[in-house]
Amino acid sequence: MFQRISIIGLGLIGGSWGLALKERGSAARRVGCDKPEMLERAVAVGAVDEGSPEVATAVRDADLVILATPVGSILDLLPRLKSAASPRALVTDVGSTKRLICQRAREIFGDEPLFMGGHPLAGKERSGIENASAALFDGARYVLTPLLPNHLEDARVKAFLALVEAVGAKPFITEASTHDRAVAFLSHLPQLVSSGLASMVAGQGAEDFLPLELAASGFRDVTRLAESPYNLWRDICLTNIENIQAALDALIDKLEAMKLHLSDRELERDFARAFKLREKLRELK
Repeated sequence: MFQRISIIGLGLIGGSWGLALKERGSAARRVGCDKPEMLERAVAVGAVDEGSPEVATAVRDADLVILATPVGSILDLLPRLKSAASPRALVTDVGSTKRLICQRAREIFGDEPLFMGGHPLAGKERSGIENASAALFDGARYVLTPLLPNHLEDARVKAFLALVEAVGAKPFITEASTHDRAVAFLSHLPQLVSSGLASMVAGQGAEDFLPLELAASGFRDVTRLAESPYNLWRDICLTNIENIQAALDALIDKLEAMKLHLSDRELERDFARAFKLREKLRELK
């Protein structure tokens, strides 16, 4: 159904979308939109067939528009797409928060063009087209948040669901508010814990010197996400602040409780609950 696909933003996710479409043999013309130097690199690696730094030019005649920029940029792009995109197009995004984006899209678009919120749970700690991969979505959940339940019956949405599966991902349909609360605990909180722990250790004074040579796999694993750039997470925090604050409060309460029970069996119960959760995660793969 999609003969011309426009990808706005050619970083990790946008570049991977383009590469995955090519790898899976899509016949659609892939048109990118980004800064000229990024477009040149994306064309060179085969992520897109052509591109333009101008949004209106890139989305002209596109059947599918994928907004693969940071959340703040997605919100800024929505009003521009109302007049630039075809009213028959499907517009989707890859933003890590959904409530505000879907609310804004509903206000601006109505049903022309049709908007479907999206969030592939397939990121890496390193961003950029140089880290893009055709296999990025393999086995990953791909969250879809329709503005209205009946949008799932639209032919464009059905075609996009098939495309998500074609690039190796597993569609997961839910409401935007449900998504945002869940990822606050399961994605945003882990990022803040990782960055906070790394920042705390980095800020130790000379009198509290901690030789990093003693950092084994545990510390390295927990702080892996600390390599993620702030400019990506700034917009995520700003657009999901209440849920993230609730998640942080819950973690602080848990850490305070663990601190009180370092010498009794309550700590053992926490370890047992944690182990069972890890078992469930393994079963979900």
